[in-house]
Amino acid sequence: MQYLIDASVYVFRAYYSVPEDMVDGEGNPVNALYGFCRFLGDFMEQVNPEYVAVLFDESLSTSFRTEIYPDYKANRDPAPEELKRQFGQCRRFTRALGVMEWASPRYEADDLIGTLVEHGRSVSRPSTIVSRDKDLAQLLTREDVFWDFAGKGKIGYERVPEVFGVWPEQIADFLALAGDAVDNIKGVPGVGKKTATVLLERFGSLETIYENLDRVHEVNVRGSKTLGEKLETHRDDAMLARKLTGIACDAPIDDAENAMRRSAPRLGDINALYDEADIGMALRRQAERISDLSRD
Repeated sequence: MQYLIDASVYVFRAYYSVPEDMVDGEGNPVNALYGFCRFLGDFMEQVNPEYVAVLFDESLSTSFRTEIYPDYKANRDPAPEELKRQFGQCRRFTRALGVMEWASPRYEADDLIGTLVEHGRSVSRPSTIVSRDKDLAQLLTREDVFWDFAGKGKIGYERVPEVFGVWPEQIADFLALAGDAVDNIKGVPGVGKKTATVLLERFGSLETIYENLDRVHEVNVRGSKTLGEKLETHRDDAMLARKLTGIACDAPIDDAENAMRRSAPRLGDINALYDEADIGMALRRQAERISDLSRD
């Protein structure tokens, strides 16, 4: 099993849950750094993985999706400077812990995870995706696991409809139909989550829905009589959205196999970072335990 961690989820979670008055000697906030180090340390102690990677977002304004649709994620406010600084520290900690960290100006963390999932399949190794973002569940096959660490727990392929409403291979189509306000993806106006779910239950995929527009009036949802017309009118919107909601699995990477194989933590580098951030002994002792585990 290989473990692929969606870093931003846990950095943001720490930023908003750990008190912002946790600062270093110069008054800089270190709450996100502390919370992320605690999360990643807890994960490494609990799992002790052989193959692991932590994936970060580098730039949302230069991804290939903004070339397709310039308004993609345009509704998001830029991260505050104190958080940007802590993201850099979190990446530094990940490397010092002996764990692969990867970011790209063209591909989002989701795409980097997708690329490593595909690499794992090429060597017959399933993946556990550690995240709270349901978009990533589209990558699952029956051998893989979605793990909402410290949340809903582990979700296998068969449980995805129960938790997220549709099958993994339908998630990108679902988002293309219903839209995704978080990413500023409009989808098809007038098609909400319930209608999108019912359509996919009946027809299976976005492509098949559009091949059967003369039959969509048969589905049992409000406004079904005009649903076919709405879908036809906004066909281009749906197809554009589908290009945005699907995860790319072809980001360029050199020697993924060796990059994902963990190495021993560099305790000197970790302690130097902790010295700068005025982080105390508990996390330092945890790093020492993780170092001992890496030698077992």
